[in-house]
Amino acid sequence: MDTTRYDVAIIGGGAAGLSAATTLSRALRSVLVIDSGTPRNAPAAGVHGYLSRDGMNPRELLSIGRNEVLSYGGTVIDGEAVSAQRTTDGFEVVLGDARRFSCRRLLVTTGLTDGLPPIDGLQEQWGKGVVHCPYCHGWEIRGKRIGVLGTGPMSVHQALLFRQWSPNITLFLNDTVEPADEEWDKLSARSVVVVDGAVASVDAVDGVLTGLTLRQGSSFDIQALAVSTRMEARSALLESLGLSTQMHPMGAGRFVETDTTGATAVQGVYAAGNVSNVMAQVITAAAEGVMAGARINADLIEEETRWALEGRFGPFSAASEAAVSRIVQGHRQDGLDDGQKATDIGPAVTAKG
Repeated sequence: MDTTRYDVAIIGGGAAGLSAATTLSRALRSVLVIDSGTPRNAPAAGVHGYLSRDGMNPRELLSIGRNEVLSYGGTVIDGEAVSAQRTTDGFEVVLGDARRFSCRRLLVTTGLTDGLPPIDGLQEQWGKGVVHCPYCHGWEIRGKRIGVLGTGPMSVHQALLFRQWSPNITLFLNDTVEPADEEWDKLSARSVVVVDGAVASVDAVDGVLTGLTLRQGSSFDIQALAVSTRMEARSALLESLGLSTQMHPMGAGRFVETDTTGATAVQGVYAAGNVSNVMAQVITAAAEGVMAGARINADLIEEETRWALEGRFGPFSAASEAAVSRIVQGHRQDGLDDGQKATDIGPAVTAKG
């Protein structure tokens, strides 16, 4: 086991985790980042909506972030944290290879997984021809023939969103979505084509998405496909500490609930990024990491201030020992003999043999 007791261990080296680590390292905290190397956006060609970093490869962004953490004295290691447990003075984190690390506070930024329907060719196109967020990918597929795969209640909303980026939108109900009357009116008003029937495959040639085929045989020529995924927080480590996931109000998936600073229901445990906010984009996750880092530092300061107070006023503190010395020794504590005997100091102090 690493004998270092870190102020903070951060599980997850994505935008949220590295931003928190930088914030805490700049606050002169000892920080350990444990990263499994499986970022959610790894299949994407670029990060979008991130001021000054638009279009940057996701792994390049994380590499720069790691170097920033290291430059401030933080520690980053590769590994998968599988569980954590409370100790008398903090937490112990256990990795899959049996390594163990001790810390005073724990921040979990493990992100989420995107659940895709079991349709042939869909997974292979994920992050390429298959996208999910118009604010992340809309510009890149603007004006193209865009299909929207029906996966649940949010699919009609998704079709209307992507209509902003192209006049050629087709919603495939996929035997899953049944629009309400009001939704039918909205789709019609925005000239969104609606196709009934289950989808059999997502088609591609030389790795480039070319269309979509229904089970009954009909094929449709599209250049991009939008899918609302089932977003599930990577919550195993938090669950090992007694926390559980909650259903998102919009039905988008499951997340771990925190307050606005990232604090969970378990004292000393925090979460940030997609594990607690499934809708967060990269820049949002980074901001939440900064917020959580600042809150954790404030929490540690409160604890250290409490320790200082206990050290000053506690029963075995330097101040209390000086007070007892004055009572027992009088002027003699300063090397002067006032001529008094110990028995003259009154009944408040008695000697025990």
